[in-house]
Amino acid sequence: MPWIDSDHRKRRLASNNKNKVLPMNAIRRLSAAICLSSFCLSPLLAHAGEVEVLHWWTSPGEKRAAETLKKLVEAKGHTWKDFAVAGGGGEAAMTVLKTRAVSGNPPAAAQIKGPDIQEWGELGLLADLNDVAAEGKWDQLLPPQVAQIMKYKGDYVAVPVNVHRVNWLYINPEVFKKAGATPPTTLDELFAAADKLKAAGFTPLAHGSQPWQDGTLFENLVLSKMGPEGYRKAFVELDKETLTGAQMADVFAALKKLHSYVDADAAGREWNVATGMVINGKAGMQIMGDWAKSEFTAAGKVAGKDYQCLPFPGTQQAFDYNIDSLVMFKLSNAENRKAQEDLARAVLDPSFQKDFSLNKGSIPVRLDVDMKPFDSCAQQSMKDFKAASASNNLVPSMAHSMAASSYVQGAIFDVVTNFFNDPAADPQKAAQQLGAAIQAAAQ
Repeated sequence: MPWIDSDHRKRRLASNNKNKVLPMNAIRRLSAAICLSSFCLSPLLAHAGEVEVLHWWTSPGEKRAAETLKKLVEAKGHTWKDFAVAGGGGEAAMTVLKTRAVSGNPPAAAQIKGPDIQEWGELGLLADLNDVAAEGKWDQLLPPQVAQIMKYKGDYVAVPVNVHRVNWLYINPEVFKKAGATPPTTLDELFAAADKLKAAGFTPLAHGSQPWQDGTLFENLVLSKMGPEGYRKAFVELDKETLTGAQMADVFAALKKLHSYVDADAAGREWNVATGMVINGKAGMQIMGDWAKSEFTAAGKVAGKDYQCLPFPGTQQAFDYNIDSLVMFKLSNAENRKAQEDLARAVLDPSFQKDFSLNKGSIPVRLDVDMKPFDSCAQQSMKDFKAASASNNLVPSMAHSMAASSYVQGAIFDVVTNFFNDPAADPQKAAQQLGAAIQAAAQ
Protein backbone atom coordinates (compact mmCIF):
# COMPACT_ATOMS: atom_id res chain seq x y z
CA MET A 1 0.00 0.00 0.00
CA PRO A 2 1.51 3.41 -1.01
CA TRP A 3 1.08 5.10 2.40
CA ILE A 4 2.97 2.51 4.47
CA ASP A 5 6.42 4.11 3.99
CA SER A 6 5.43 7.10 6.08
CA ASP A 7 8.96 8.35 6.85
CA HIS A 8 9.93 8.44 3.16
CA ARG A 9 6.74 10.32 2.28
CA LYS A 10 7.26 12.91 5.00
CA ARG A 11 10.87 13.51 3.85
CA ARG A 12 9.70 13.99 0.25
CA LEU A 13 6.98 16.42 1.32
CA ALA A 14 9.44 18.39 3.41
CA SER A 15 11.86 18.64 0.47
CA ASN A 16 9.18 19.71 -1.99
CA ASN A 17 7.85 22.36 0.34
CA LYS A 18 11.19 23.76 1.45
CA ASN A 19 11.01 27.55 1.91
CA LYS A 20 7.22 27.44 1.43
CA VAL A 21 4.60 28.35 3.98
CA LEU A 22 1.72 25.94 3.85
CA PRO A 23 -1.82 27.25 4.27
CA MET A 24 -3.60 26.08 7.43
CA ASN A 25 -5.97 23.80 5.52
CA ALA A 26 -3.00 22.18 3.78
CA ILE A 27 -1.39 21.53 7.16
CA ARG A 28 -4.59 19.92 8.34
CA ARG A 29 -4.75 17.74 5.23
CA LEU A 30 -1.14 16.75 5.71
CA SER A 31 -1.78 15.85 9.36
CA ALA A 32 -4.79 13.80 8.36
CA ALA A 33 -2.81 11.96 5.69
CA ILE A 34 -0.03 11.14 8.13
CA CYS A 35 -2.60 10.01 10.71
CA LEU A 36 -3.85 7.42 8.25
CA SER A 37 -0.57 5.63 8.70
CA SER A 38 0.15 3.21 11.52
CA PHE A 39 2.50 5.76 13.07
CA CYS A 40 -0.25 8.12 14.19
CA LEU A 41 -2.32 6.53 16.94
CA SER A 42 -5.17 7.64 19.12
CA PRO A 43 -4.31 8.47 22.73
CA LEU A 44 -5.80 5.09 23.73
CA LEU A 45 -3.66 3.04 21.36
CA ALA A 46 -0.56 5.13 21.97
CA HIS A 47 -0.35 3.57 25.41
CA ALA A 48 -1.42 0.10 24.37
CA GLY A 49 0.64 -2.77 25.67
CA GLU A 50 0.63 -6.54 25.86
CA VAL A 51 -0.53 -8.47 28.89
CA GLU A 52 0.38 -12.14 29.07
CA VAL A 53 -1.74 -14.09 31.55
CA LEU A 54 -0.83 -17.52 32.88
CA HIS A 55 -3.88 -19.45 34.12
CA TRP A 56 -5.52 -22.86 34.15
CA TRP A 57 -9.05 -21.84 33.22
CA THR A 58 -9.22 -24.44 30.46
CA SER A 59 -12.51 -26.31 30.86
CA PRO A 60 -15.35 -25.12 28.57
CA GLY A 61 -17.08 -23.13 31.30
CA GLU A 62 -13.82 -21.65 32.54
CA LYS A 63 -12.79 -20.63 29.03
CA ARG A 64 -15.95 -18.57 28.66
CA ALA A 65 -15.24 -16.94 32.00
CA ALA A 66 -11.68 -16.01 30.99
CA GLU A 67 -12.95 -14.64 27.68
CA THR A 68 -14.90 -11.94 29.53
CA LEU A 69 -11.68 -10.64 31.06
CA LYS A 70 -9.85 -10.78 27.74
CA LYS A 71 -12.53 -8.62 26.10
CA LEU A 72 -12.28 -5.96 28.82
CA VAL A 73 -8.50 -5.77 28.43
CA GLU A 74 -8.72 -5.59 24.64
CA ALA A 75 -11.35 -2.85 24.92
CA LYS A 76 -8.61 -0.72 26.49
CA GLY A 77 -6.56 -1.17 23.31
CA HIS A 78 -4.17 -3.73 24.79
CA THR A 79 -3.21 -7.14 23.45
CA TRP A 80 -4.11 -10.19 25.52
CA LYS A 81 -1.63 -13.04 25.24
CA ASP A 82 -3.24 -16.18 26.57
CA PHE A 83 -0.96 -18.55 28.46
CA ALA A 84 -3.33 -21.33 29.46
CA VAL A 85 -1.92 -24.51 31.00
CA ALA A 86 -4.37 -27.37 31.48
CA GLY A 87 -4.77 -28.99 34.88
CA GLY A 88 -7.59 -28.14 37.27
CA GLY A 89 -5.40 -27.90 40.39
CA GLY A 90 -2.77 -25.67 38.79
CA GLU A 91 0.23 -27.94 39.41
CA ALA A 92 1.25 -27.97 35.74
CA ALA A 93 0.84 -24.19 35.49
CA MET A 94 3.10 -23.61 38.51
CA THR A 95 5.80 -25.83 37.01
CA VAL A 96 5.76 -23.78 33.82
CA LEU A 97 5.72 -20.49 35.76
CA LYS A 98 8.76 -21.43 37.84
CA THR A 99 10.69 -22.21 34.68
CA ARG A 100 9.74 -18.85 33.16
CA ALA A 101 10.51 -16.91 36.33
CA VAL A 102 13.93 -18.54 36.83
CA SER A 103 14.84 -17.62 33.25
CA GLY A 104 13.90 -13.98 33.92
CA ASN A 105 10.89 -14.03 31.61
CA PRO A 106 7.74 -14.17 33.76
CA PRO A 107 4.32 -13.32 32.32
CA ALA A 108 2.61 -10.06 33.28
CA ALA A 109 0.12 -11.92 35.46
CA ALA A 110 -0.27 -15.43 36.79
CA GLN A 111 -2.98 -17.31 38.63
CA ILE A 112 -1.36 -17.72 42.06
CA LYS A 113 -3.24 -18.14 45.30
CA GLY A 114 -3.03 -18.07 49.08
CA PRO A 115 0.31 -18.58 50.87
CA ASP A 116 2.06 -19.04 47.52
CA ILE A 117 1.65 -15.30 47.01
CA GLN A 118 3.92 -14.74 50.01
CA GLU A 119 6.50 -17.19 48.66
CA TRP A 120 6.66 -15.36 45.34
CA GLY A 121 6.81 -12.03 47.16
CA GLU A 122 9.92 -13.15 49.04
CA LEU A 123 11.68 -13.64 45.70
CA GLY A 124 11.28 -9.94 44.92
CA LEU A 125 9.61 -10.58 41.58
CA LEU A 126 6.19 -9.05 42.22
CA ALA A 127 4.96 -5.61 41.20
CA ASP A 128 2.98 -3.54 43.67
CA LEU A 129 -0.54 -2.45 42.84
CA ASN A 130 -0.88 0.14 45.60
CA ASP A 131 -1.73 3.03 43.28
CA VAL A 132 -4.41 1.03 41.49
CA ALA A 133 -5.73 -0.25 44.82
CA ALA A 134 -5.91 3.24 46.32
CA GLU A 135 -7.65 4.56 43.23
CA GLY A 136 -10.21 1.74 43.38
CA LYS A 137 -10.53 1.82 47.20
CA TRP A 138 -9.80 -1.88 47.47
CA ASP A 139 -9.42 -1.73 51.26
CA GLN A 140 -13.03 -0.59 51.55
CA LEU A 141 -14.29 -2.75 48.70
CA LEU A 142 -12.90 -6.15 49.70
CA PRO A 143 -13.65 -8.31 52.74
CA PRO A 144 -10.70 -8.00 55.18
CA GLN A 145 -9.91 -11.72 54.93
CA VAL A 146 -9.59 -11.38 51.16
CA ALA A 147 -7.57 -8.15 51.16
CA GLN A 148 -5.00 -9.63 53.53
CA ILE A 149 -4.31 -12.55 51.20
CA MET A 150 -3.66 -10.17 48.27
CA LYS A 151 -0.87 -8.29 50.06
CA TYR A 152 2.81 -8.93 50.64
CA LYS A 153 4.28 -6.95 53.54
CA GLY A 154 1.35 -4.54 53.35
CA ASP A 155 1.57 -3.95 49.59
CA TYR A 156 -1.03 -5.16 47.13
CA VAL A 157 0.68 -7.53 44.70
CA ALA A 158 -2.39 -9.46 43.51
CA VAL A 159 -6.00 -8.82 42.60
CA PRO A 160 -8.78 -11.23 43.68
CA VAL A 161 -11.00 -12.52 40.91
CA ASN A 162 -13.79 -14.38 42.69
CA VAL A 163 -14.69 -16.62 45.63
CA HIS A 164 -15.32 -20.34 45.27
CA ARG A 165 -16.96 -22.59 47.80
CA VAL A 166 -15.22 -25.95 47.98
CA ASN A 167 -17.62 -27.76 50.34
CA TRP A 168 -20.35 -28.50 47.79
CA LEU A 169 -22.06 -31.80 47.01
CA TYR A 170 -23.76 -32.04 43.59
CA ILE A 171 -26.54 -34.53 42.99
CA ASN A 172 -28.60 -35.55 39.99
CA PRO A 173 -32.18 -35.61 41.36
CA GLU A 174 -33.47 -37.83 38.56
CA VAL A 175 -30.83 -40.46 39.35
CA PHE A 176 -31.62 -40.17 43.05
CA LYS A 177 -35.32 -40.68 42.29
CA LYS A 178 -34.64 -43.78 40.21
CA ALA A 179 -32.49 -45.22 43.01
CA GLY A 180 -34.93 -44.29 45.76
CA ALA A 181 -32.23 -42.22 47.46
CA THR A 182 -32.66 -39.08 49.56
CA PRO A 183 -30.41 -35.98 49.37
CA PRO A 184 -28.05 -36.31 52.36
CA THR A 185 -27.49 -33.84 55.18
CA THR A 186 -25.14 -36.03 57.27
CA LEU A 187 -22.27 -38.37 56.40
CA ASP A 188 -24.31 -41.39 57.41
CA GLU A 189 -27.07 -40.25 55.06
CA LEU A 190 -24.51 -39.78 52.28
CA PHE A 191 -23.27 -43.35 52.68
CA ALA A 192 -26.87 -44.62 52.76
CA ALA A 193 -27.67 -42.75 49.54
CA ALA A 194 -24.49 -44.09 47.92
CA ASP A 195 -25.49 -47.66 48.79
CA LYS A 196 -28.86 -47.19 47.09
CA LEU A 197 -27.27 -45.62 44.01
CA LYS A 198 -24.81 -48.49 43.76
CA ALA A 199 -27.57 -51.08 44.11
CA ALA A 200 -29.52 -49.37 41.32
CA GLY A 201 -26.57 -49.68 38.92
CA PHE A 202 -25.30 -46.08 39.05
CA THR A 203 -21.83 -44.87 39.96
CA PRO A 204 -22.53 -43.35 43.38
CA LEU A 205 -19.66 -40.85 43.39
CA ALA A 206 -18.17 -39.29 40.24
CA HIS A 207 -14.50 -38.63 40.90
CA GLY A 208 -11.20 -38.11 39.15
CA SER A 209 -8.44 -39.71 41.15
CA GLN A 210 -5.84 -36.98 40.83
CA PRO A 211 -3.98 -35.76 43.95
CA TRP A 212 -5.81 -32.44 44.19
CA GLN A 213 -9.19 -34.12 43.71
CA ASP A 214 -8.40 -36.73 46.35
CA GLY A 215 -7.34 -33.84 48.57
CA THR A 216 -10.68 -32.12 47.96
CA LEU A 217 -12.56 -35.18 49.23
CA PHE A 218 -10.24 -35.36 52.21
CA GLU A 219 -10.61 -31.73 53.32
CA ASN A 220 -14.39 -31.92 53.05
CA LEU A 221 -14.33 -34.92 55.38
CA VAL A 222 -12.00 -33.11 57.81
CA LEU A 223 -14.35 -30.11 57.90
CA SER A 224 -17.37 -32.38 58.35
CA LYS A 225 -15.92 -34.48 61.17
CA MET A 226 -13.71 -31.91 62.94
CA GLY A 227 -15.51 -28.61 62.33
CA PRO A 228 -13.90 -25.25 61.41
CA GLU A 229 -11.73 -25.12 64.54
CA GLY A 230 -10.31 -28.60 64.05
CA TYR A 231 -9.86 -27.92 60.34
CA ARG A 232 -7.78 -24.80 61.03
CA LYS A 233 -5.72 -26.61 63.66
CA ALA A 234 -4.90 -29.29 61.11
CA PHE A 235 -4.27 -27.32 57.94
CA VAL A 236 -3.38 -23.79 59.07
CA GLU A 237 -1.72 -24.30 62.46
CA LEU A 238 -0.38 -27.76 61.47
CA ASP A 239 -1.00 -28.97 65.02
CA LYS A 240 0.60 -32.39 65.40
CA GLU A 241 -1.87 -33.68 67.99
CA THR A 242 -4.79 -32.81 65.71
CA LEU A 243 -3.11 -34.31 62.66
CA THR A 244 -2.34 -37.63 64.34
CA GLY A 245 -5.34 -37.98 66.67
CA ALA A 246 -8.36 -40.27 66.72
CA GLN A 247 -10.55 -37.83 64.79
CA MET A 248 -8.08 -37.77 61.91
CA ALA A 249 -8.04 -41.57 61.86
CA ASP A 250 -11.86 -41.42 61.60
CA VAL A 251 -11.47 -39.07 58.62
CA PHE A 252 -9.23 -41.58 56.85
CA ALA A 253 -11.72 -44.36 57.59
CA ALA A 254 -14.48 -42.28 55.98
CA LEU A 255 -12.21 -41.59 53.00
CA LYS A 256 -11.71 -45.32 52.52
CA LYS A 257 -15.47 -45.82 52.55
CA LEU A 258 -15.90 -43.08 49.94
CA HIS A 259 -13.44 -44.91 47.70
CA SER A 260 -15.78 -47.91 47.59
CA TYR A 261 -18.33 -45.72 45.77
CA VAL A 262 -15.94 -44.57 43.01
CA ASP A 263 -15.82 -46.41 39.68
CA ALA A 264 -12.79 -48.37 38.51
CA ASP A 265 -11.93 -45.88 35.75
CA ALA A 266 -11.46 -42.86 38.03
CA ALA A 267 -7.65 -42.75 37.86
CA GLY A 268 -6.44 -39.59 36.14
CA ARG A 269 -9.92 -38.42 35.17
CA GLU A 270 -10.29 -34.63 34.88
CA TRP A 271 -12.79 -33.03 37.24
CA ASN A 272 -15.05 -31.72 34.47
CA VAL A 273 -15.31 -35.20 32.97
CA ALA A 274 -16.47 -36.41 36.38
CA THR A 275 -19.02 -33.58 36.43
CA GLY A 276 -20.24 -34.79 33.05
CA MET A 277 -21.02 -38.18 34.61
CA VAL A 278 -23.48 -36.48 36.96
CA ILE A 279 -24.90 -34.32 34.16
CA ASN A 280 -25.57 -37.26 31.85
CA GLY A 281 -27.00 -39.48 34.59
CA LYS A 282 -24.21 -42.05 34.86
CA ALA A 283 -23.39 -40.97 38.42
CA GLY A 284 -25.47 -39.69 41.29
CA MET A 285 -23.07 -37.37 43.13
CA GLN A 286 -19.87 -35.37 42.92
CA ILE A 287 -17.92 -33.63 45.70
CA MET A 288 -16.36 -30.57 44.11
CA GLY A 289 -16.08 -26.80 44.40
CA ASP A 290 -18.62 -24.57 42.73
CA TRP A 291 -16.57 -24.23 39.56
CA ALA A 292 -18.26 -27.53 38.65
CA LYS A 293 -21.48 -25.55 38.36
CA SER A 294 -20.12 -23.92 35.20
CA GLU A 295 -20.23 -27.31 33.49
CA PHE A 296 -23.90 -27.75 34.38
CA THR A 297 -24.59 -24.26 33.03
CA ALA A 298 -22.69 -24.99 29.82
CA ALA A 299 -24.85 -28.11 29.38
CA GLY A 300 -28.02 -26.05 29.71
CA LYS A 301 -28.92 -27.45 33.12
CA VAL A 302 -30.86 -25.42 35.69
CA ALA A 303 -29.87 -25.30 39.36
CA GLY A 304 -32.56 -26.62 41.68
CA LYS A 305 -34.25 -28.47 38.84
CA ASP A 306 -31.78 -30.52 36.78
CA TYR A 307 -29.23 -30.67 39.57
CA GLN A 308 -28.94 -29.73 43.21
CA CYS A 309 -25.95 -28.30 45.04
CA LEU A 310 -25.90 -28.91 48.78
CA PRO A 311 -23.34 -28.01 51.42
CA PHE A 312 -21.23 -31.12 51.97
CA PRO A 313 -22.96 -33.10 54.73
CA GLY A 314 -21.90 -31.88 58.16
CA THR A 315 -20.46 -28.57 56.90
CA GLN A 316 -23.67 -26.58 56.53
CA GLN A 317 -22.51 -23.75 58.83
CA ALA A 318 -18.99 -23.53 57.39
CA PHE A 319 -17.56 -22.10 54.19
CA ASP A 320 -14.42 -23.68 52.73
CA TYR A 321 -13.13 -21.01 50.36
CA ASN A 322 -10.87 -20.91 47.36
CA ILE A 323 -10.09 -17.47 45.96
CA ASP A 324 -8.82 -17.15 42.41
CA SER A 325 -6.33 -14.30 42.13
CA LEU A 326 -3.92 -12.87 39.59
CA VAL A 327 -0.47 -11.96 40.84
CA MET A 328 1.41 -9.25 38.94
CA PHE A 329 5.08 -9.59 38.07
CA LYS A 330 7.54 -6.73 37.67
CA LEU A 331 7.77 -5.49 34.07
CA SER A 332 10.32 -3.15 32.51
CA ASN A 333 8.20 -2.04 29.55
CA ALA A 334 6.04 0.99 30.45
CA GLU A 335 3.26 0.17 27.98
CA ASN A 336 3.04 -3.40 29.25
CA ARG A 337 3.00 -2.10 32.82
CA LYS A 338 0.04 0.11 31.90
CA ALA A 339 -1.71 -2.91 30.38
CA GLN A 340 -1.02 -4.85 33.56
CA GLU A 341 -2.60 -2.11 35.71
CA ASP A 342 -5.62 -1.96 33.40
CA LEU A 343 -5.93 -5.72 33.80
CA ALA A 344 -6.06 -5.28 37.59
CA ARG A 345 -8.72 -2.58 37.24
CA ALA A 346 -10.77 -4.77 34.91
CA VAL A 347 -10.78 -7.68 37.34
CA LEU A 348 -12.65 -5.65 39.97
CA ASP A 349 -14.94 -3.97 37.48
CA PRO A 350 -18.53 -4.74 38.63
CA SER A 351 -19.60 -5.98 35.20
CA PHE A 352 -16.64 -8.35 35.00
CA GLN A 353 -17.24 -9.57 38.54
CA LYS A 354 -20.80 -10.47 37.57
CA ASP A 355 -20.06 -11.96 34.15
CA PHE A 356 -17.03 -13.95 35.27
CA SER A 357 -18.76 -15.59 38.22
CA LEU A 358 -21.89 -16.29 36.19
CA ASN A 359 -19.70 -18.26 33.78
CA LYS A 360 -17.34 -19.74 36.36
CA GLY A 361 -19.94 -20.86 38.89
CA SER A 362 -18.39 -18.78 41.68
CA ILE A 363 -19.57 -15.70 43.57
CA PRO A 364 -18.13 -12.19 43.15
CA VAL A 365 -15.38 -11.10 45.51
CA ARG A 366 -17.11 -7.71 45.58
CA LEU A 367 -19.94 -8.01 48.10
CA ASP A 368 -21.88 -5.13 46.51
CA VAL A 369 -22.65 -6.99 43.27
CA ASP A 370 -26.36 -7.60 42.65
CA MET A 371 -26.98 -11.35 43.04
CA LYS A 372 -30.37 -11.38 41.31
CA PRO A 373 -28.95 -12.64 37.96
CA PHE A 374 -27.31 -15.58 39.75
CA ASP A 375 -28.80 -19.03 40.25
CA SER A 376 -30.08 -20.35 43.56
CA CYS A 377 -26.79 -22.11 44.36
CA ALA A 378 -24.76 -18.91 44.00
CA GLN A 379 -27.26 -16.88 45.98
CA GLN A 380 -27.06 -19.42 48.80
CA SER A 381 -23.27 -19.38 48.55
CA MET A 382 -23.08 -15.60 48.96
CA LYS A 383 -25.48 -15.75 51.91
CA ASP A 384 -23.41 -18.50 53.56
CA PHE A 385 -20.13 -16.68 52.83
CA LYS A 386 -21.30 -13.56 54.63
CA ALA A 387 -22.70 -15.60 57.55
CA ALA A 388 -19.54 -17.72 57.90
CA SER A 389 -17.39 -14.60 57.80
CA ALA A 390 -19.39 -13.08 60.65
CA SER A 391 -19.31 -16.29 62.74
CA ASN A 392 -15.63 -17.16 62.15
CA ASN A 393 -16.58 -20.26 60.19
CA LEU A 394 -14.61 -19.38 57.06
CA VAL A 395 -11.78 -21.84 56.39
CA PRO A 396 -9.15 -21.72 53.62
CA SER A 397 -9.01 -24.65 51.22
CA MET A 398 -5.99 -26.88 51.72
CA ALA A 399 -6.40 -28.71 48.41
CA HIS A 400 -6.65 -25.44 46.49
CA SER A 401 -3.58 -23.69 47.87
CA MET A 402 -5.26 -21.36 50.35
CA ALA A 403 -4.25 -22.87 53.71
CA ALA A 404 -0.58 -23.84 53.70
CA SER A 405 2.57 -23.74 51.62
CA SER A 406 2.92 -25.77 48.45
CA TYR A 407 5.41 -28.02 50.31
CA VAL A 408 2.91 -28.87 53.04
CA GLN A 409 0.14 -29.31 50.49
CA GLY A 410 2.32 -31.72 48.50
CA ALA A 411 3.05 -33.76 51.62
CA ILE A 412 -0.67 -34.03 52.38
CA PHE A 413 -1.45 -35.03 48.80
CA ASP A 414 1.16 -37.80 48.89
CA VAL A 415 -0.23 -39.36 52.06
CA VAL A 416 -3.88 -38.97 51.06
CA THR A 417 -3.52 -40.28 47.50
CA ASN A 418 -1.41 -43.26 48.57
CA PHE A 419 -4.00 -44.12 51.20
CA PHE A 420 -6.94 -43.58 48.84
CA ASN A 421 -5.53 -46.01 46.29
CA ASP A 422 -4.40 -48.71 48.72
CA PRO A 423 -7.26 -51.04 49.75
CA ALA A 424 -5.13 -52.42 52.60
CA ALA A 425 -4.15 -49.01 54.05
CA ASP A 426 -4.73 -48.51 57.78
CA PRO A 427 -6.50 -45.26 58.87
CA GLN A 428 -4.60 -44.94 62.17
CA LYS A 429 -1.26 -45.46 60.48
CA ALA A 430 -2.22 -42.94 57.78
CA ALA A 431 -2.90 -40.29 60.45
CA GLN A 432 0.56 -40.85 61.92
CA GLN A 433 2.10 -40.66 58.44
CA LEU A 434 0.23 -37.42 57.79
CA GLY A 435 1.62 -35.77 60.92
CA ALA A 436 5.18 -36.87 60.13
CA ALA A 437 4.97 -35.80 56.47
CA ILE A 438 3.65 -32.34 57.33
CA GLN A 439 6.23 -31.84 60.05
CA ALA A 440 9.02 -32.66 57.61
CA ALA A 441 7.59 -30.42 54.88
CA ALA A 442 7.09 -27.47 57.20
CA GLN A 443 10.74 -27.37 58.36
